[in-house]
Amino acid sequence: MEGDRVAGGAGEEQEHPFHRVHVEHPEGAQLLSLGLRSLLFRGRASLTSVAVVCVGTDRSTGDAFGPLVGSTLAQRPLPGVEVWGTLEEPVHATNLGDVVRELNGRPDTFVIAVDACLGRPESVGFVTVRDRPLQPGSGVNKQLPPVGHMHMVGVVNVGGFMEYFVLQSTRLSLVMRMAHMAAAALEQALRWEPGAVASGAAARVAPARE
Repeated sequence: MEGDRVAGGAGEEQEHPFHRVHVEHPEGAQLLSLGLRSLLFRGRASLTSVAVVCVGTDRSTGDAFGPLVGSTLAQRPLPGVEVWGTLEEPVHATNLGDVVRELNGRPDTFVIAVDACLGRPESVGFVTVRDRPLQPGSGVNKQLPPVGHMHMVGVVNVGGFMEYFVLQSTRLSLVMRMAHMAAAALEQALRWEPGAVASGAAARVAPARE
């Protein structure tokens, strides 16, 4: 909602139920993958490759959401999908500009950004996907370049006061569970059969591995 402080993306909004899912939902990853697919394939018949840019750092438990998602995805490579930002090689304020410039030079690559977010108490634990670029650093008053064509954010803690301290004191168990759900949703949404992305045929996306 307007006025919320966020660590990565934008303020919270009312979303389609598939686009905003709580980590405790028993079918959270599956529902979130439906939201990702609906946005990914909407009017984008010319997709040939995807880059997932996971923003954050392992020096802060709350801000490790993105790198945890990236590390999980990197361990299970998907055809046509490139992952930027892991626990070992994070994408953060220092190198984000270089990554954005690199990907801006690839017009055939569709970019999905992933980041942590601070919000209202009742929103903690939700992961949301939105069909617009991520504005990283907006919740901690950093001016960083927008990232991606669409983005995913995880509300890891409550915002509005001492954001850096809140991020550093966020429970790792919650962040890991959220990252696991987000990575599983991305893996399911991006696991397509050959030609599915180029044709925009969302119905041909192959089932995820068990």
